[in-house]
Amino acid sequence: MRIAKSFTIEPDLSTYVAETKGPRSASERVNELLRRAMLQEQYEQLAAEAAEFFAEAQTGRAETKDFQRASLRTFSRD
Repeated sequence: MRIAKSFTIEPDLSTYVAETKGPRSASERVNELLRRAMLQEQYEQLAAEAAEFFAEAQTGRAETKDFQRASLRTFSRD
């Protein structure tokens, strides 16, 4: 289901969308770009979580258990 929304964008962004939309509508192109941006933010957040985890992880068996728990949390999100 699509929801009609109105947003104001900068002229250079509008030009970019118009130049790259091809045969699709501008709305379809904007939606595609927003989906990519959302995924990029999610990847960045996961990378930050991983960096924090490994920075704090202890060595030895405890580290292995922490990694296993983090892996299970990741699988449960998917």
